[in-house]
Formats: sequence, structure tokens, C-alpha cells
Amino acid sequence: MVTVKLLVEGGKMKPGPAIAQQLGPMGINMGKVISDVNEKTANFIGMNVPVILNVDGITKEYTIEVMSPPTSELIKKELGIDKASGARLKIRVGNLAFEKVISVALQKHDNMLSNELLSSVKSVLGTCQAMGVLVDSKEIKEIMDDFNEGKYNAMIEAKKVDVDDEKASELKIYFDDIIAKQAADKAAAEAVETAK
Repeated sequence: MVTVKLLVEGGKMKPGPAIAQQLGPMGINMGKVISDVNEKTANFIGMNVPVILNVDGITKEYTIEVMSPPTSELIKKELGIDKASGARLKIRVGNLAFEKVISVALQKHDNMLSNELLSSVKSVLGTCQAMGVLVDSKEIKEIMDDFNEGKYNAMIEAKKVDVDDEKASELKIYFDDIIAKQAADKAAAEAVETAK
């Protein structure tokens, strides 16, 4: 039995050297494997998903195990963005509702080392910080202070994942202002560079 670990874009796996080198010598039909992987990962379109292929080189049979996407991929999907901030302390890429932090934590919980949902939520908040993402229009440090004081415990215990329209609108308006300020700062910095 051979185990092949891959990271594929959901529903869009393509033939490539990584899989060809490992499956080719065994005489496995790669077209069928790719088709089966794409079918199993179709729910994760636009996200990179870890996939484990267990292949029996003698019988040519294989199993496909789709793992949970990385936390960062789930956050990007929630925000509708392609990439995280390259300068997380200066550039913000999104404003995520705390309810969506809980949603991501619930999706990842079984694959995390933590036994409690509270710990999984804390881990997701750490990923938000690394990506340059605000939560509830606040920096992660402020959110962590509130979190440690227990302000989100009832929401987490209730597994509240739906964001009401009013809150979603407030988060968008706040983030639109941040984007405008970041664009103005960038333009000002470019003007200074041009003047030099």
C-alpha cells in the first residue's frame, strides 16, 4: 500500500509530475484518479484541500481521503478573498464576524488537537491575526481580551454561526473605510517615492 499526500484545488485537480511520478509506475489510471478526486473535492471549489490517496499497487485499487482545508483557506472563503495580507500589521484584508470565526472553528474542530471548541476558536483567531484580518471591526488583541474575559462564551456555547444583516452591513461599512484609508496611505507613500 502506497500513501500519496497532495494539496489540490477543490474540484480542479490536474495531471502533474507529483502524481505522475508516484502513480505512473504502478500502472494506475491517472485520469480516473483525477476525476474521482475532483468529484470528492467539488464542495471546496476555490480552496486548496489536503487529499490522501491510499493505493494498492498490486490490485490497482485506491481510496481517496479528503481532509479539512487549512484554516486560512476557510477564512479566505468566508471573506471572499484570494490571499492574506503580506504586511499584516499595516494592511488589513478583511473584517470577519465573530460568528464566522465560530463557523470556521466548527469546521476545523475535529482535525485540531484541542478538545474544546473554545480552544479551536482561539486557534482560528490566531490565524486571523497572522492573515491581517479584523474580527468584529477590532484588532485581534482586543478580541482576545474580550475572549479571555468570557464575553463570547455564550455565543460559542450556542454555536452561533449566522450573522444578521445589520451586523454584516456594519462590518462592511467599517472595512470599506479601512480600505479607503489604506489606499490613501499607499498613494501618499507612492507620491513620496516619486518625489525622491
